[in-house]
Amino acid sequence: MESIGVLMACPMSSYLEQQLDNRFNLIRYWNFSDKKQFINDYAHSIRAVVGNAAAGADAELIEALPQLEIVASFSVGLDKIDLNKCKEKGIRVTNTPDVLTEDVADLAIGLMLAVLRRICESDRYVKKGLWKAGDFELTSKFSGKRVGIIGLGRIGLAIAKRAEAFDCPISYYARSEKANTNYKYYPTVVELATNCEILVVACALTPETRYIVNREVIDALGAKGILINIGRGPHVDEKEMVSALLDGRLGGAGLDVFENEPEVPDKLFGLENVVLLPHVASGTEETRESMADIVIGNLEAHFQNKPLLTPVV
Repeated sequence: MESIGVLMACPMSSYLEQQLDNRFNLIRYWNFSDKKQFINDYAHSIRAVVGNAAAGADAELIEALPQLEIVASFSVGLDKIDLNKCKEKGIRVTNTPDVLTEDVADLAIGLMLAVLRRICESDRYVKKGLWKAGDFELTSKFSGKRVGIIGLGRIGLAIAKRAEAFDCPISYYARSEKANTNYKYYPTVVELATNCEILVVACALTPETRYIVNREVIDALGAKGILINIGRGPHVDEKEMVSALLDGRLGGAGLDVFENEPEVPDKLFGLENVVLLPHVASGTEETRESMADIVIGNLEAHFQNKPLLTPVV
């Protein structure tokens, strides 16, 4: 398989990059500033694309690669891949579900605790020597808070399970009510936000879920509500969220994702009721290696005419 051309869309994992390099003819897309010349030189030799949450395979790239057979995503999300175009051309698509569920759910709980208990601010308080001048102010309890989850898939369920351990009542919004759960279901996101104190975004990004958290939802969550986003940045109307935080219409936010990564609104930097992370929910060594192994396994299976490990298309 060393002659098979595999295009890596952007830097994502040194381990994955090394494994791809060992097995295939790896082409690093980011090394080419002239994309048009790149297409002219490599279009007919690329049979696979490896992408992630930052870069994948849009319709333009797919059309430009006539020999493309498979797109393997180093992510559970598929919003950077034109799935309709892949279906149209018979191109296989895979992702990396399950292995990152625990880490993402862990981080969601961590963000809840960090925002409510002001852990990051308390850390700075000690490091700046301010404790000597007096005790840190009181914070807000997490245990028992009403947690509402947008999207009750693998990650949403894992978050719910963890929050239950803190005696948090769980409710959720999804496209339809789930049969095998006792969690309270709300048919709209506004109703969910109205009836929870912490709103967690854990659904897939689709055209329908873009800005699923808008001004109406934010106002329903209210001045004491906390927004946690471990989904995708465009799930939240970022301008409305920033405005609500500045105006005191939203109590706080824990954000691992942003609308135009790696750009983050400057106005968030000075807010102590906001915790900001650089899209690291699945960013542990163990999980990223497992994700890479799935990508490699899917590519090898495809080119050996074996069943894919995690097929999407």
